Amino acid sequence: MMPSSLARALVAGAVAAAVLAAGSGVQAKPKPPKPPKPEPSVPVRLLALNDFHGNLEPPTGSSGRMVDEHGATVDAGGAAYVAAWMKRMTNKDTIKVAQGDLIGATPLISAAYHDEPSVEFLGDIGVTVSSVGNHEFDEGYAELKRIMKGGSHPVDGPSPAGRWKGAKYDYIGANVLLEKGRDLPKLPGMEVLKKIKKKRLDALIRQYGLPALPPIAVRKVNGQQVGFIGAVTETTPTIVTASGIAGLKFAPVVRSAEFGSKLLKELGVEAQVLLVHEGDNVLTGQSPDACSTTTDPDGSAGAGTEIATRVDPEIDLILSGHSHQAYVCTVKDPAGNDRLYSQGGSFGRVISQVDLKVFKKSGEIDRTSVKIDNQIVTRDIPADAKTERFVQTWKDRVAAVANQPVGSLSADLTRTQTPSGESTLGNLIADAQLAATAAEGGAQIALMNPGGIRADLPYAPDGVVTYGEAFAVQPFNNLMQVVTLTGAQLDALLEQQWTPTRTAVLLPSASLTYTATLTNPFGDRVSALKINGTPVDPAASYRVAANNFLVGGGDAFSTFTQATNLWSGPLDLDAFTNYLKTNSPVSPPPTTRITLN
Repeated sequence: MMPSSLARALVAGAVAAAVLAAGSGVQAKPKPPKPPKPEPSVPVRLLALNDFHGNLEPPTGSSGRMVDEHGATVDAGGAAYVAAWMKRMTNKDTIKVAQGDLIGATPLISAAYHDEPSVEFLGDIGVTVSSVGNHEFDEGYAELKRIMKGGSHPVDGPSPAGRWKGAKYDYIGANVLLEKGRDLPKLPGMEVLKKIKKKRLDALIRQYGLPALPPIAVRKVNGQQVGFIGAVTETTPTIVTASGIAGLKFAPVVRSAEFGSKLLKELGVEAQVLLVHEGDNVLTGQSPDACSTTTDPDGSAGAGTEIATRVDPEIDLILSGHSHQAYVCTVKDPAGNDRLYSQGGSFGRVISQVDLKVFKKSGEIDRTSVKIDNQIVTRDIPADAKTERFVQTWKDRVAAVANQPVGSLSADLTRTQTPSGESTLGNLIADAQLAATAAEGGAQIALMNPGGIRADLPYAPDGVVTYGEAFAVQPFNNLMQVVTLTGAQLDALLEQQWTPTRTAVLLPSASLTYTATLTNPFGDRVSALKINGTPVDPAASYRVAANNFLVGGGDAFSTFTQATNLWSGPLDLDAFTNYLKTNSPVSPPPTTRITLN
């Protein structure tokens, strides 16, 4: 046993040593804190299509090819291959979505039956929600509602498949508003708004407008809610027939996306995705996964990028459409945070695969987890047999009409533009429209919008043009009309072909010639304007033929709305096919009607 005096001495020494060590700054190293545990999350996969345009059969020519990740050009698209790739890419975490223009401007196999076959196919492969595109309004708002709800076509009745049962997916569009009214339309998908407290919903509608379509949709996967906001290009009123959208207004996308985000917030949905039918142009020949978007001609960001960078920071991801391009970009939201923005080409040639994680507790998307792969729908895998049978059924149904010869060619007629903006096919269509409207409508010239020409007419294999091929060129069933413009108004109309943000040269009939000086300022580029070789008198009146889309001010040719003495004639397709029948074999017309100075 240690003597107490010694023990006391040892304790005192130890205390002194401790005090000395403390005074000298020497301390025991603290243990590092444990890193926080990552918040638990669940996986979600989105598979997205945009701008399908009813391409049930594999699209041909350049419309059926894509540049892949390695720079190779490969054949792509076709419903049976879309279905096959969808099956390969689908897992238990998958939600399938789309960004509009699924219908409209479609091949005859779909258009002959008001696109019911395409909508049925998309529902069958599991698309659950889509934003509307401008082409969803090609036959008007009333027809879009029929496609959504079901019922036979009011003029043509039921298709060979029977009475239409309605789309299996919801169309959404937060910026498609009713100009008048107090009540929400009774449409599929609108019921989600009934889950919001009425007083709060009414307040939001007073602030943002009365929706004509469901603005949002909510889907659940792995116990987590994912919200989708729909929007369509603000230019829709200028690129669809005005009568079809009477009573509607198309609000700014950024403001309406905020509306959709607030609606989702009211429902407690934090994971938010914008499906917007608006996009950018890209550099040619790039990988579909590259961020190859380009600025507009005036140097400003593209319309899609503007939206992607400006919409509410609560929105985590933007999937786009409309420009038919493929890209994957990272942009900054208004709060300075990264978010992904992408598009997947067109015509069923690309499926955008989006993989992400949603935090279990907060319901937020972990933006660092978001990955996008634009998978090209190649045709080097076995096609889906069920879809092949489905497509063949509709092909057989339309064959009698599609295969009917309507004329013949001596050489290819294409949409390829010369430096002046003319094309052999466009000029021929203008000539056909003049021939169809001159006698009864008194037309002296005809003008055709290039965006209304949807396919080339190749000579191969035998020069014969079928009704199906002619329909592919002009699928809109626009009405031919003739109006009166003064010479000054005609000049003003042609000046509208060039603006700081676009060039849209109208294809002229052979009776119209002029000089375009592209180095002159906008609004002062047209000169030497002649009709049948006679100079146009600014004060005189002239009869001008065009389709009802243009006459209504479409493609931003607002001068047409100043016209008088409207006359309506045949459908544009009938004008085209009748011209082919009467003048076959037709040859490519000269492309010298516009002289560049």
